[in-house]
Amino acid sequence: MHPTLDETDRQLLSLLQANARESTATLARRLGLARTTVVARIARLERAGVVAGYGVRLGTRMDQATVRAWCSLSVLPQSAPQVLRALAAMPEVEEVSAVSGPFDYLAFVRCPSHERLDALLDQIGQTDGVHRTQTSIVLSRKIDRRGIG
Repeated sequence: MHPTLDETDRQLLSLLQANARESTATLARRLGLARTTVVARIARLERAGVVAGYGVRLGTRMDQATVRAWCSLSVLPQSAPQVLRALAAMPEVEEVSAVSGPFDYLAFVRCPSHERLDALLDQIGQTDGVHRTQTSIVLSRKIDRRGIG
């Protein structure tokens, strides 16, 4: 069952995505609500699984100091669990999504250098169960809706 979100919930989520460390008093002021109401809404969104957690989003300086790439992977039948475990053990692999089309997974990777990316791609390609990969290096980000306002 999907939780029902009203416009205030969506605005609150947008503010939290922009800055999850914003004080509830500031959030309440921006939403025109009582602080206790904001606290209760956040707790309800967490309980419903709408908010799964809070994390760190790297700043532009850190982002630009790395080599980012999208790696498409095709895996052999019934090897997905072991491939996903291997990818999860690689700290440079930040995200893996199951996708439709000619590939099975799309992995976002971030490395400190092109040399490390090359070694990582070799490691991924040699993983048991990986049939084929195709990688695109990110040259620049044109739209980022995750960024701060």
